[in-house]
Amino acid sequence: MSRVLHRTGAIPPVAVSGEGIYLRTADGRTIIDASGGAAVAALGHGNRRVAEAIARQASTMAYAHTGTFSNQPAEDLAEILLHDEPGGLTRAWFCSSGSEGNEAAIKLARQYFLEIGQPGRVRTIARRQSYHGTTLGALAAGGNMMRREYYEPILSQAHSLVSPCFAYRFKLDGETDAAYLDRLSNELEVEFQRLGPETVIAFLAEPVVGATTGCVVAIPGYFKRVREICDRHGALLILDEVMCGMGRTGTMHAWEQEGIVPDIQVIAKGLGGGYQPIGGILIADRIVQALANGTGGFLHGQTYQAHPVACAAALAVQQVIRDEGLLDNVRAMGVKLEAALVERFGNHRHVGDIRGRGLFWALEFVADRGTKQVFDPSLKINEKVKREAFERGLAGYPMGGTIDGKRGDHYIVAPPYIVTASEIDTIVDRLGEAVDAAFR
Repeated sequence: MSRVLHRTGAIPPVAVSGEGIYLRTADGRTIIDASGGAAVAALGHGNRRVAEAIARQASTMAYAHTGTFSNQPAEDLAEILLHDEPGGLTRAWFCSSGSEGNEAAIKLARQYFLEIGQPGRVRTIARRQSYHGTTLGALAAGGNMMRREYYEPILSQAHSLVSPCFAYRFKLDGETDAAYLDRLSNELEVEFQRLGPETVIAFLAEPVVGATTGCVVAIPGYFKRVREICDRHGALLILDEVMCGMGRTGTMHAWEQEGIVPDIQVIAKGLGGGYQPIGGILIADRIVQALANGTGGFLHGQTYQAHPVACAAALAVQQVIRDEGLLDNVRAMGVKLEAALVERFGNHRHVGDIRGRGLFWALEFVADRGTKQVFDPSLKINEKVKREAFERGLAGYPMGGTIDGKRGDHYIVAPPYIVTASEIDTIVDRLGEAVDAAFR
């Protein structure tokens, strides 16, 4: 018996140790962690440099409340992230998760407009089939329809949703990329006008959509249009890079590949690589200055904000990524992973789309490739692939509800940044066997 309330109700295998891209279970199995959990374990498992940094900090000072103190790991972590002020981002704020980071980003955006004398801005716009966290505020702001369903009656109505940029599913037959881009831009403009442009705080989006739709990359030029619309109406652009950021897509920030810069960037997962719970936001200087010239500080705080041990772990993770040139490996192995997935699944009768960027890829499963018809959700195809993969020593990140929260299945592969070419071959081989078995 387990006294833990587990996610699914069933008692999952107990993981007892890890090394590199592998996890070991209490019953003696060795499992390839092919998605780093939820695209978290950027360095894999058992990195001694990070473990020693955690132990060193914990033995020196485990906790100091940020209402009274700063701490050196937090200061050093902010410096390594922002020393070159990427895109004009100049300050960091650290918390314990991506959900908390998105909550903080929305609150900071609201406070910014109060500081500059625009108290009427009270709304945000995000996209359907997006995900910004599990806390009530972040859940209300996002568009994960499956996770929202139970809680709709208690979610804030301050947020509205527009269509995602999801070309495989929602670009019309015969519609060009340019026409699709125009349609999405017009829809966003119409939503600004419906709400009243002067009431909108921010547009919130994932540059590469993560678990909800499975590594969906926007068509080129989409985020430039979004940035232009936000600027025209004086709204902020918040980019949620909890899953796709911190090197996962081949650049430290996913927005670098879109040719735009956010006003607030939310970070987590790859920030600390799973060695400690940590998330945060990176903030544009104009927002920092507005606070400095107004009330003087951010009216928001948490008990474990900028936790010294968590910051020490994240600092060590970022130092390893820098010192070992791991972004180069993400780019090189990303090319390898894409090629291997295309070779194995490019003509698979039940794989409709292969999509992603860097070391962040997904397969979308279909009943019919020609029509893109989905499987009946009751079949739980993504769960079948998960089980078959696990039987073959492979753990990935499956999800259902890809299209609308109910229909569609996908499977994410997002290995640690240390993955090798031979390990990618093994991952794809095992996944291929699992997919074939699931559809047999």
